Amino acid sequence: MIKPTPNPPELDDTTPYEFPGSKRFHEAAERALDHYLKPNALTLRFHKPSTMFQIAPDQDNESLLAHACESLASASIMTSDIAAYVDNPQRHTILAIQQIIMLAELAVNRVLDNVEMARSASHN
Repeated sequence: MIKPTPNPPELDDTTPYEFPGSKRFHEAAERALDHYLKPNALTLRFHKPSTMFQIAPDQDNESLLAHACESLASASIMTSDIAAYVDNPQRHTILAIQQIIMLAELAVNRVLDNVEMARSASHN
């Protein structure tokens, strides 16, 4: 029996540059994307972060951790609620995000427990 294709099949030498101007077009597109998506060093040097939402420097660690824990718990509930309303591919992604949030919440809770244990040990 004669096979219509060689064994192993020949590799196809296709390239995204099927005509002479396409490589230049691709390079121009890359430059345009870099211009808009990759900030240059000069831009980064003069970038001043917004101070609109700032945490007061005198906040104690326990309060910050408690707030972070509450925020993570809220985010976990919100992702769970959203996951109930979307179809499978997006649901799996949202539930994976929820799992990451829950793991972060567990870590923050552990730190809060450690802070509480250290404080009770120092009072004894």
